[in-house]
Amino acid sequence: MGHGDLTNAEWDRLESFLPRGGARGGRWSDHRRVINGVLYRVRTGVQWRDLPERFGPWETVYKRHRRWSADETWQMLLSKVLAAEDAAGRIDWDVSVDSTAVRARQHAAGARKAPPAADPQKGVRPRTNPVDPASETGRPAGGGGQIGECPGRSRGGFTTKIHLAADGRCRPLALLLTPGHYGDGPQLQPVLERVSVPRVGVGRPRTRPDHVLADKAYTSRENRRYLRRRGISHTIPERLDQRRHRHNRGSRGGRPTTFDREHYKKRNTVERAINRLKSFRAVAKRYEKRAYTYLGTVTLAALVIWLRT
Repeated sequence: MGHGDLTNAEWDRLESFLPRGGARGGRWSDHRRVINGVLYRVRTGVQWRDLPERFGPWETVYKRHRRWSADETWQMLLSKVLAAEDAAGRIDWDVSVDSTAVRARQHAAGARKAPPAADPQKGVRPRTNPVDPASETGRPAGGGGQIGECPGRSRGGFTTKIHLAADGRCRPLALLLTPGHYGDGPQLQPVLERVSVPRVGVGRPRTRPDHVLADKAYTSRENRRYLRRRGISHTIPERLDQRRHRHNRGSRGGRPTTFDREHYKKRNTVERAINRLKSFRAVAKRYEKRAYTYLGTVTLAALVIWLRT
């Protein structure tokens, strides 16, 4: 076992959930070796062709990662681990929401504007992204639509944003990609709607946190109404301009928002979760052309964080 590879305990937690058969009724090559190859690439950011020979042919490792990103196998594995952690009472449901911008390297350029109906890799259909890149507001696409590649121009150049919700122990619960110039506020609802932890046994998945913490970028009335409608308590500071506007309107401005300064100190958990994700070099810099492949990379990094904390 090399540095960064799955340990025996980690492999035991994943082995029973992995797909058994390959495409067209064939057999997969060694899952553990291939996953370790993907982990090596995600951790180091090397080109796929430069993978060490101990992981087997680099094409096998790359195609497995692309396929499992398209059919959401990485997301399925993360959901299984989350379900086990929740059943054991090891998830802190004080959820913090934030985003981070990731610089897209030159390798991420060149993707076609409209992705094919099916992945050329053995007929795999790519997953859909809940954010419509054609929308300036960044709200969920009404009809589902095909995935966008999430490019965007911002102060940092050509960037993609990772929006995430993290539990109180600095581990990602939900992930979402948007172009880098999208605002944070409109993404609060899509991110929280992606929080879904299955039950071990009978029961609906848990989708509602105990409490939500976020910074001033999320302090819109729409977000507060959404949280109240779902019965989720929250700690979000109010911007100065909103406070002045409320005072100027007098009794029509409504009641002041409550703010627990001590509880707000816990919001740093999402910042620490971002730091953990960006310790993986293939997450800190985007090399993939396709957004669904990059989302699979980020999801695999989140899975490793859950396995190792």
